[in-house]
Order: sequence, then structure tokens, then C-alpha cells
Amino acid sequence: MLYSSVTPEAKRIAFREGLASGTLQQFPGAFNPLSARLIEEKGFDGVYISGAVLANDLGLPDIGLTTLTEVATRAGQIARMTDLPAIVDADTGFGEPMNVARTIQELENAGLAGCHIEDQFNPKRCGHLDGKNVVDTDTAVKRIRAAADARRDPNFLIMARTDIRAVDGLEAAQDRARALVDAGADAIFPEAMKSLEEFAAIRAAVDVPILANMTEFGKSELFTYDDLSSVGVNMVIYPVTLLRSAMGAAERTLETIKAHGTQQADVPNMLTRARLYDLVDYEAYNHFDTSVFNFQVPGTH
Repeated sequence: MLYSSVTPEAKRIAFREGLASGTLQQFPGAFNPLSARLIEEKGFDGVYISGAVLANDLGLPDIGLTTLTEVATRAGQIARMTDLPAIVDADTGFGEPMNVARTIQELENAGLAGCHIEDQFNPKRCGHLDGKNVVDTDTAVKRIRAAADARRDPNFLIMARTDIRAVDGLEAAQDRARALVDAGADAIFPEAMKSLEEFAAIRAAVDVPILANMTEFGKSELFTYDDLSSVGVNMVIYPVTLLRSAMGAAERTLETIKAHGTQQADVPNMLTRARLYDLVDYEAYNHFDTSVFNFQVPGTH
């Protein structure tokens, strides 16, 4: 009912414990607050909030056009709807080191369990596209150091993402990962790894948790849970999967209406009214007012 009863501080502790558990943590990407509730209901470990999804939801490409205010506000709306820890993509930190510092505190205030900050130039681009540019090691280190220095809750997780593999190769990615850990990163997100062996190489390079990005249509194969566990990956995200699924279904339904003059053929594939009311916990609001849910829900069959 209303929002999660679990405090952000408790979620951060749970996130840290999950990463240290030896069990691969699965974080599907939520594209809105209600999808975060669905992720929790299905038994996942946490919720991921993709910068690409936040941009695309506004009708924008993933090239750094969103602002800190937009990201913190929407990420907070998603995070507060679930008992699970939620982490958010903070792109390049929205500016210079002082801006990165403010970003961390705003995301703490919004109730996130952690975030990742990358080493691309701004404007950035999707990590699975060609033609990326990365900043030098000194600039990347300054971003992470500013982030680590700015946080007030020591359990807020600072993850460093590096895109250097696509630019300078795997050995450079190992070196960059070590430098970012030395700067204060609690975890490493090596973007666009091409094989399990490459994930294993990053695992061997650092002693902090590492993340695998299993995004569709990207540079990485869609490795299984067991594949990633076998090479020591601690966390896997599926950042755009639910948005792509939902938008694909929406497009097909619109085509059905256009072709047949009715949505009837697609109704069996839709979330029922009863299921939607269950997800938003309609009945629980009778705690405040018994007139809220005093009717039979139509369309349940």
C-alpha cells in the first residue's frame, strides 16, 4: 500500500549482503514504478533503472540528454515502490567532479541503493554501439573519487562502469578497473564484454563485485545465469528487456486495432483488470476508506 515500508538504508544493507552472498544477483530493468513491483513479486533480487530506458521513455535517444533532476526524480519514484534495492544508471555523473558529488547526494536522497558512473565522454552513447570515446584515466578516477567522497551513507554503492574495452582492448579494461577500485569504486561494470573469458579476466583483475549487462541486440551474448555464475560475476542486469517487451506488445495491439477496428484479438494477452488491481494493491486502501474497494471487479475472465 502506498510505498515500500523498507527504508532506503535497509535496502542498501540488503544490497551489500546480496553482493557478498556468493549468489549471482539478478536485477531486471524497471521502466516504471509498477514494473518494479512486478519484478519484486516474481522473486528477483533487485531493480535496475537504466539511463537508456529513462531517456527513451521521454522519447529521447541515450546520448546524455536527461538531467540529474529528471533521473533522480524518476528513479526515486521507481525505488520507493518496491522493497527491493534499486540501482540507477547515473551516466557520466552529469558534469565535472563537483557535479558528480551532487549527483550522489541527490540519488541518496531519492532512496536509491547505489548507482554507476561511467568513463565515456559527454555526450555519451549506448555502451553497445560503435564509435565510443572514453576519458583518460585521471578524469575517470576523479569522477569516482568525487562520488565516493560525497556519499553520506557508507552502504550506498558506488559502481564504476568502464567502456574502454571497445576502444583499447581487454588489458586496458583490466587496468582501468584496477584504477577505479583504487579510487573508491565498490564494484565494477565492464561494458560490452564479448565472451565469458573476458568477464573472467575482469574478475581476476579486481577483488570487488562485478556486473554483467545482458542487454538484447548488443555486443555480449545473452549468457545464462549459470554461465555468469561460473566465471564469478556477482550481479546481472537486464536493462531494457521489459521496456522492449512492453513496447513490442503495444505496437502489435495498435496494429490489430488499425487492421480490425477492435483490440479483441489481443485481449487474451493483456493484463486483466483484476490482475492490475492486485498489483496496485487496490483492496489495501480500504484501510483508509472502506468505500474505495467495495465492488466486484469486472472483466476477470
